[in-house]
Amino acid sequence: MATYLLIPGAGGDARYWRFVTPLLEAAGHRAVAVGLPASDPDAGLDAYVAAALEAVGQPDGEVVVVGQSLGGFTAPIVAEQIGASALVFVAAMIPKPGESAGDWWATSGFTEVWGDQEMDVVEHFFHDVPPEVVRVELDRGGPEQGDRVMADPFPLRALPAIPTRGIAAANDRFFPVGFMDRLIRDRLGVEPQHIASGHLPALANPEGLVELLLARP
Repeated sequence: MATYLLIPGAGGDARYWRFVTPLLEAAGHRAVAVGLPASDPDAGLDAYVAAALEAVGQPDGEVVVVGQSLGGFTAPIVAEQIGASALVFVAAMIPKPGESAGDWWATSGFTEVWGDQEMDVVEHFFHDVPPEVVRVELDRGGPEQGDRVMADPFPLRALPAIPTRGIAAANDRFFPVGFMDRLIRDRLGVEPQHIASGHLPALANPEGLVELLLARP
């Protein structure tokens, strides 16, 4: 049995993983979905890491840390601190040493790819999520996301020296697959894996995501 520590993206809502956790548990694993203090304007990366460490506790056996989108900045730090056995970036911001999440948009090349598009939550995030799930998410309102964490530089000198994968979403309208493929190759030095999904695979294709998470190298 492994522990899968699931770190969400902007908004920090553990509910993002609600369709993934039962599938991992049905496969005989422990699944821990982390809630991050995203609504706290003073919470930085250290607070995000502390929340993840508190959630996972003292796990037995192997730990796989999974970071979605903005969670890609928190996941490697947590993986380093707990001695994780593997790290998975899912449609994620993959950081470089000293880079902040606020800087990442330009330094990763995303700004050039995005151009002058106007953000549309449904068009860019929920276009392939089941309608009943979209209704629930929209009724709850958009998640709050404080700015402090966007300014904190990524503190590690290098990503953890453990098996690491990057999953790109083939139908992602926010982080396009071509952009993500280049980012994964450049920053992880591995070939990307792909999932049939938009930017939110845990909502749009949880079965496919769990299949990839369980198919560990």
